[in-house]
Amino acid sequence: MTQQSTQEVVLEGDLPVGQRPQPGRRPPREVWLGDRGDEGRTAAESGLWTAATPVVTAPPRSTSAPRQGAATRNVTSADGRRTKRRIMGVDVARGFALIGMIAVHVLSATNAAGEPSLEWTLFAGHSAALFATLAGVSLAFMTGGRTPRHGRDGSRARFSILVRALLLFAIGLTVNLLDLPVYNILIYYGLMFLLAIPFTLMSVRWLLASAAFFAVVMPFVMQWSLSVLPAHVYGNPSFLEIFSDPGSVFAELFLTGTYPALPWMTFICLGLALGRLPLSRDRVQVLLVIVGAVVAALSRGISMLMLLRFDLEDALINATPWMTSEDVWNIQYYGPDPQLPDTTNLWLLLTGPHTNTPLALFESAGMAMIALGAFLLLCRVIGKWLTWLGAMGSMTLTLYVSHLIFMAFVWTDGTPWFWYIVQIVVAALFAVAWQHAVGAGPLERFVTRASKSAAAAVIRPKKALPRRRAETPRRRH
Repeated sequence: MTQQSTQEVVLEGDLPVGQRPQPGRRPPREVWLGDRGDEGRTAAESGLWTAATPVVTAPPRSTSAPRQGAATRNVTSADGRRTKRRIMGVDVARGFALIGMIAVHVLSATNAAGEPSLEWTLFAGHSAALFATLAGVSLAFMTGGRTPRHGRDGSRARFSILVRALLLFAIGLTVNLLDLPVYNILIYYGLMFLLAIPFTLMSVRWLLASAAFFAVVMPFVMQWSLSVLPAHVYGNPSFLEIFSDPGSVFAELFLTGTYPALPWMTFICLGLALGRLPLSRDRVQVLLVIVGAVVAALSRGISMLMLLRFDLEDALINATPWMTSEDVWNIQYYGPDPQLPDTTNLWLLLTGPHTNTPLALFESAGMAMIALGAFLLLCRVIGKWLTWLGAMGSMTLTLYVSHLIFMAFVWTDGTPWFWYIVQIVVAALFAVAWQHAVGAGPLERFVTRASKSAAAAVIRPKKALPRRRAETPRRRH
């Protein structure tokens, strides 16, 4: 065989079947350039190969890695000094939770046929649960993301959460000074932040176990407390009630209220666990949707099966003689007013909004997982069309407080859909404009700055040791 010309480059795969490459220049190979880029280059681009040239081929691509990461946005941080990357799907899900809560507050719970309306079925109880779950996700991001932060940085982050919780509690009590026609979640929200601090040190496995514990055990404690603790007397307690009747107020906040902190720690722990997962991976996003759908369907299905096939309705009526069949189904569809009867623990088999039973908590947790996974997936495809919803989700505290103030002064029962659309449009326009011009929302900026400043003042960073100056040799005289 004749030697191939050294000026000719033979590409891999261009030879006839059964023929081997001839001696001469090596065929081009993909070379990984490390920090210079992942696209690689060929040997022909790099010049001739020599015996001393190291062969560095491109590293194998992981089959488990996602084809693309989660859609992100660059938003000006609360301190206004830097740009912060935000996972768009999380913000969009939070914005969706906000419009769902507004829908529950403004729109009718029944349709023309006297049945539960579609918006009520979709959002009642579930939107607030999604809101709390995403709060847990945010806490996970604040405390290290996939790996819990320890040391001084971890202590500073947790002290910042403590201050944030107190500020949310104070904002909620202040808003409650108004005559609100709806329940305010902010005071419960602040208490849940406070209770969540030790859980920020846990791994995903322990967080999921904690969520299951709160979902199964705390509803029984809640049901037992109904006959022991003061009843649900303050829908929206303010500073006056918290000083005049602290026992009743804290009984509501922890166990007997609309969003009782102990049962609702289910969503905070679940959110913390989800925030520790690699949410940018498409496999994780799909699993969130699938697992969430299974959990929600099983929870709802078990409750309805018990009512329709296993005489749960008759058992509840026999234990609670003043209740009728219509009353039982009203609790199943619309929730208690304001709390479940304490005649039997069988009431814990219902899944009505704000019943806070094990099955209701699991159903809402499943719905929250579906929403988060679905919006993470959708933002990859149509993220640019959801920018307005993501902008709303990045400043939900500001928009939620504005919504409560609006509800205190505007009567919406006459034309609910009109006022609902007006609130959503105004909130979206404000959020997009403010985020483009300033970044973080007004209340978000205030809470973040105050909490971080307090944490930095209390837990100062460790001072670096001074450098030792190099000794110069002494001159001989």
